[in-house]
Order: sequence, then C-alpha cells, then structure tokens
Amino acid sequence: MGFRRLSSEKPPFGQGSRRGPPTREESEAIAIQAIGYIASDDERLARFLALTGLDPAGLRAAAREPGFLASVLDHLAGYEPDLIAFATEAGIAPEKVAAARQVLSGPDRWND
Repeated sequence: MGFRRLSSEKPPFGQGSRRGPPTREESEAIAIQAIGYIASDDERLARFLALTGLDPAGLRAAAREPGFLASVLDHLAGYEPDLIAFATEAGIAPEKVAAARQVLSGPDRWND
C-alpha cells in the first residue's frame, strides 16, 4: 500500500476546505477580483458603467465608498452568465460569491 505525500502548501484562494461563510477579508478579496474581471472586458465594463451611471473616474472614486464592493457582487449576481464565468475564472464556487456578497451587505433585515 502506497502513501500519498502531503503537501504543506495552501490551496489557491477559494479552494480550501474551510466551511462556513467567507470572512470579511475574503469577501473583500473576492469583490476586488470581481472588479478586475469586469474591467478586463470592454463590453462588460461598458455594461457595468452604463448600469451604475459611473464613468471610469467615478468608478475609482466609488471604489473607496462603503458598500461599493457589495454592489459589485450584486451586479455579478444579477447576470448569471457573468457570475458563472467569474467564479470559474477565480476558481471559486458561485455560491461563495453569493456568500461574500451577503457578508459585505450585512445582515438581511427583511428576514428579521
């Protein structure tokens, strides 16, 4: 019987065995990756800017505002093809993107 050598390397972000919702730090990292994903394609970026009413300079300013990162994940969640493509590219489950959105949005007051 052979033994598999265990690696001490951590798996890539989003592929670990940690259970439960992502931390705020992980959620922010996912949202920042999402901004990069949106900005990496001219059509995606144009659609995002048109829907938000921002221009590129406004996007930079908005990125510093509280709640903006959650709105980026809201945007991706609103168009499933982009959500799936982003999650695949980032190597994370789409459900983790949704969980990150929830962490950044705060508690759901509608269900209290």
